[in-house]
Amino acid sequence: MADSVVLDTVDLHILRLLQNDARTTYRELAAEVGVAPSTCLDRVARLRRTGVVLGHQLRLDPAKLGRGLEALLLVQVRPHRRELIGPFVDRIRALPESRALFHLTGPDDYLVHVAVADPADLQRLVLDEFTSQREVARVETRLIFQQWECGPLMPPGAGASLSAV
Repeated sequence: MADSVVLDTVDLHILRLLQNDARTTYRELAAEVGVAPSTCLDRVARLRRTGVVLGHQLRLDPAKLGRGLEALLLVQVRPHRRELIGPFVDRIRALPESRALFHLTGPDDYLVHVAVADPADLQRLVLDEFTSQREVARVETRLIFQQWECGPLMPPGAGASLSAV
């Protein structure tokens, strides 16, 4: 893995804390990790500069925004050629209903996480924005009943070294 960055236990602790609450101040981070605030600031800046930290996001509740039904759409594109893929990806990413888009291996080419108002809105989305496209050969829909956030992302083997931190 040539792209990986060497992280020590202080870096890993900072990453774990920031993933739990990205609004944590440098002063709070430094106190929790046991380093000076300036050191903490330098470490976070290095994590950003090296691309370990990609940004900060605000999470919203789709149901509170009138999009209480979420689904996963498995999409097969035929022919699966580069000149069709770029415009397809751009179009799907631009849809206000799209939450995430994954390019896959296997029989399905894409997995699209969408949030819509209700079943009729989901049907409209599938028919008007997906199956109406000439390159879309098939769409399978899976409703999401419930989802859970998982623990913070850490490098392989880092979980055990931080259990006491």
